[in-house]
Amino acid sequence: MRVSLFKIVLTAAVVFSLAFASAPYFAFRALRAATAAEDVQATADLVDFPAVRKSLTAQLAPAQASAAEPPSVWQDPIGALKRAIEPLAPPEPKVDRYLTLPGLSALTRGYKPGAAPPAAKVPPPLGESARAAMKGPWPTMPYWDPSRARIAVKRPDDEAKVTVLTFERRALFTWKLVHVQLPEGER
Repeated sequence: MRVSLFKIVLTAAVVFSLAFASAPYFAFRALRAATAAEDVQATADLVDFPAVRKSLTAQLAPAQASAAEPPSVWQDPIGALKRAIEPLAPPEPKVDRYLTLPGLSALTRGYKPGAAPPAAKVPPPLGESARAAMKGPWPTMPYWDPSRARIAVKRPDDEAKVTVLTFERRALFTWKLVHVQLPEGER
């Protein structure tokens, strides 16, 4: 009786630890499935949009620190006039195309928005989906700790380009996407 109770407790501890450690991967898979199915509510539950917008804006915006001081009327009158005539509206943000359902779907498959092949709406037969899953590339987990995990997705046509998705734990088994690191050539 004592040995079987020990085995049950040990098995429960192993199952709990495996589920806890693999929860970010399941959150990634749920995000991929939700964006492919165009499920807005499920995607909203899995993505912290303000945090992802902030991380993508920092990567896609031109460096503001390197901007020169605006021209002075006394030193460069034509440059100052040109600056005064320029429209005051900021340029259209590049981030919006990344935060749509097709954009997030493309990011979870390793592509940039608009460059991904269309996802299949009808699930393929079991044999074809098994062959596609075995072909890869598979997402990897280069970093994991109890409150944050990063999942790297290689682009199927160019494995040198890697998109890294960072998930943060919000509850015991609840993880949300909080950061997207784009490949070097796309920043």
